[in-house]
Amino acid sequence: MRIGQGYDVHPFEEGRPLILGGVKFEGEIGLAGHSDADALCHAVVDALLGAAALGDIGTHFPSNDPDLRGADSIELLKRATRLISAAGCRIVNIDATIVAQRPRIAPRVPEMRSRLAGAMGLSIGQVSVKATTTDGLGAMGRAEGISAQAIVLLEDA
Repeated sequence: MRIGQGYDVHPFEEGRPLILGGVKFEGEIGLAGHSDADALCHAVVDALLGAAALGDIGTHFPSNDPDLRGADSIELLKRATRLISAAGCRIVNIDATIVAQRPRIAPRVPEMRSRLAGAMGLSIGQVSVKATTTDGLGAMGRAEGISAQAIVLLEDA
């Protein structure tokens, strides 16, 4: 068994769509980043790669790669899943938390779980997504951006 942990944070940026877990939040300010800035997907990718001792998201999907400008992070997650499989590992489960003052995340959690599970070839029961606020404390509490954390459990296939 192997455990991996991932973390990502992005500030808000006007004029960009907000995408979390592969789900677009219409009418919301998006996140700044080289790709689509999906902090949840990025945290999951980092956790997967870390658990398999394959480095991190920046190693495999560098922010200075012009081919990744505006990249769909669900596609990056699919690629990371293939790397995990090639390394001889199988995903057991994922537990992720989004930290955001806004927007309201909970109503969209089932969609995010479904999109993440589909990208990794998992059942929805293997993917947990939760949301919390910081009750106004810190940068997330001031609604300056969104962060996400993920923990994964892999087993040797």
